[in-house]
Amino acid sequence: MFILASGSPRRKELLAKLVPHFEIIVPNVDESLLHIDAKDLPAEESKAKAYAIAATHPNDEILACDTVVVLHGKVLGKPRDEEDAIAMLRAESGQKQVVLSGYTYIGKGREITRTVATDVYFNDLSDELIRRYVEEKRPLDKAGAYGIQDGYPLIHHIEGSYDNVMGLPTEDIALHVIAQGKSPR
Repeated sequence: MFILASGSPRRKELLAKLVPHFEIIVPNVDESLLHIDAKDLPAEESKAKAYAIAATHPNDEILACDTVVVLHGKVLGKPRDEEDAIAMLRAESGQKQVVLSGYTYIGKGREITRTVATDVYFNDLSDELIRRYVEEKRPLDKAGAYGIQDGYPLIHHIEGSYDNVMGLPTEDIALHVIAQGKSPR
């Protein structure tokens, strides 16, 4: 059985592009215990999540992922409330940030952990646009307080994977996990 170790609806949607049948099991991991450099954080958190599930499902394939937004060297997590979301979006306005997704795959005698980076360039955002976005889209469950897929003119352009910004670097997973795990013809 293939298991996605995540409760994220976006990751579920993205993984379905690669794996037709999988189960979802949300790991119970205290992510606040990891106090490491921002560039290493997503990979280490994905490992913790994958191993939490592998402990009870040792014969299955497990994929776990964690995504963070880094702005000027500081990790922007999920906002605490609407005011925190507004403050994050103000800070991101007109700026470049990096979205880092770390993923860990455990299965078929292999363990793969990788980190994928995408540069995201924000438009200059008015306070009115920011408030309307927060009120309509309620981005409290999203790192950096936004979803690239939400259809708002927040982002000028990206350099890298769109799916990575949504929370699962499907292109990298297809290349390093899915393609590598197939039997030769």
